[in-house]
Amino acid sequence: MATVAKPREAELRRSYDLIAPKLSRVEDELIRLCHSPVPTISKISDYLRSGGGKRLRPALLLLSAKLLGYEDGDSDVQYAAVVEFIHAATLVHDDIIDEARLRRGRESVNARWGNNLTVLFGDYLYTKSMGAALEEGNLTILKILSDTTLAMIEGEIIGLEREGDVDLDSEGALEIIRRKTGELFSAACAIPAHFAPLGGAAAAEHLALYGKRLGIAFQLIDDLLDYTSRESVVGKPVLSDLREGKLTMPLILSLPEATAEETDKVARVLEERKFESVSPFEILGIVDRYAGIAKTRSLARENAHAARKHLADFEDGEAKDALLLAADSIVERAS
Repeated sequence: MATVAKPREAELRRSYDLIAPKLSRVEDELIRLCHSPVPTISKISDYLRSGGGKRLRPALLLLSAKLLGYEDGDSDVQYAAVVEFIHAATLVHDDIIDEARLRRGRESVNARWGNNLTVLFGDYLYTKSMGAALEEGNLTILKILSDTTLAMIEGEIIGLEREGDVDLDSEGALEIIRRKTGELFSAACAIPAHFAPLGGAAAAEHLALYGKRLGIAFQLIDDLLDYTSRESVVGKPVLSDLREGKLTMPLILSLPEATAEETDKVARVLEERKFESVSPFEILGIVDRYAGIAKTRSLARENAHAARKHLADFEDGEAKDALLLAADSIVERAS
């Protein structure tokens, strides 16, 4: 007997159906961009691409383009592929920095090919993405992509500097999230305003702010899932951020109320980079005791709500409905 999809799942499917033909062309473009006369590059590219992913950033770009009346051209497809390439490059470099062994439930690229080759491959993806953007010839968009990439790298550097820092507060953590995640969401949503018929400065500003808030909400839920989900769901070990020396929002929002002994336990895990003298259950107990999960979910909802408000001035229609739904569904991942 066929299972009946939940109403929200059916809505999400309809949203993707709006852009399905263009998303298919994005996939074709990714294959084209992945091809290289150097066999190892093509092999790693195919491995990375075949690992799946929701293609959320390309989907947001295509929906934003549709919202602004862009239907028949290829610029949205090209830029959607560029944004996905930049995202892939950040994942590759992040896994090297974090010494991650898994990505989406299978071996990470660095685990399979080693750090030396993988860091060069990440550089290749960044450079390839800028070359693909240059093919379109829009220097304004190229500047947006360049600035976005720089902001993401700055976020990574700030994050590395704060690794193991038990005094990292929510404001500092949000600044890292904004740079590492929010900026690329923002660029993906705003880029169509620079080539679509209904675009312009006001549309670009509203969509950039929508995307930034959406990206922050997305990362907050990712932080939350590191505490609440299973490895089979998130594709990496749970509490992996803490093992890597990263203090994320559920703990950050719990620590102001924690005892000195509890704070010391968190500091020890950050220092040891493993659960040796402190068990995972002790950390989960701290987060549970001080409602770190509920506080993080509430903060994610605040950002998702703020994202929705930035769409208020756009004309009603299927594309707008899909972008509004995106804000809701991102938060609901943790429900």
